[in-house]
Amino acid sequence: MKADEDGSVRSVLRAFDLLALFTEHRRTWAVKDLTTASGLAKTTVLRLVATCEQRGLLWTRPDGRITVGPGMLRWAQLANTAWQLPEPVRQVLRELARECRETVNLYVRSTAVLVCVAQQEGPLAIRHVGRVGDELPLGFGAAGRVLDGAEGAAVSHGEPEPGASSVAAPVHDGDGRLLAALAITGPSSRFGPGEVAAFTEALAAASVRISQIGLATRAE
Repeated sequence: MKADEDGSVRSVLRAFDLLALFTEHRRTWAVKDLTTASGLAKTTVLRLVATCEQRGLLWTRPDGRITVGPGMLRWAQLANTAWQLPEPVRQVLRELARECRETVNLYVRSTAVLVCVAQQEGPLAIRHVGRVGDELPLGFGAAGRVLDGAEGAAVSHGEPEPGASSVAAPVHDGDGRLLAALAITGPSSRFGPGEVAAFTEALAAASVRISQIGLATRAE
C-alpha cells in the first residue's frame, strides 16, 4: 500500500471514530470536547468535521456545537429498510418472548463486534433492555460466543453487565452457514439451571423456525 493510500485509509477510520462519538446520550459536542474525546489534534478534528459536513454527516449549529447532519437521515432510512426482518421472523421473536417471559434479541456479526438487529422486550417489569444497533465485543455474552464459533447454544452470567444472564442459539441458512445468534437475556436471578434448560430448548426450536423462514429482507 502506498503512503498516500495508507493516509487516506487512516483518515477514513478517524472520521468513522469521530462519528461514533455521537450517541443517543451525547448528540452534540463542542469542538474542544470532541478533540479531547477523540484524542486527535484540534486541526485534525476541524478538518474531519468539515469533510463530514460536506457530505451532510455532521452539522455545526449556530451556537457552534456540532451534531449529526441531515445526511444521516438517508443512511438511517436505508439501514432500517435493509435490516427490516420478515414479519414471520418478528412473530417468532414475539412468541419466544411471551413463552419465556424474557427479552429476546437477534444479533449478527460485523467484523470484530456483534450488533443487535432486532429485539422483543419481555413482559416482566424488571427485564433486560438494550437497543437495536447496540454493539458488543465478539465473544462477549452468550450471543457473542455463538457468533465467535461456539458449537450449539451458549450461556453467560454477568454479561453484558453484572446481574444479567443470557442464553443464545445459532441461526443458520439453508446451507448450514451461521447467520445470526438468537438470545434470551434477563436478570441472573431468573436464570437458574432449570430456567436455562427451558430457555435452551425454546431457543433451539425458535432458531430452527427462523432458519427455515430465512432472514432475507425486502431490500434484497
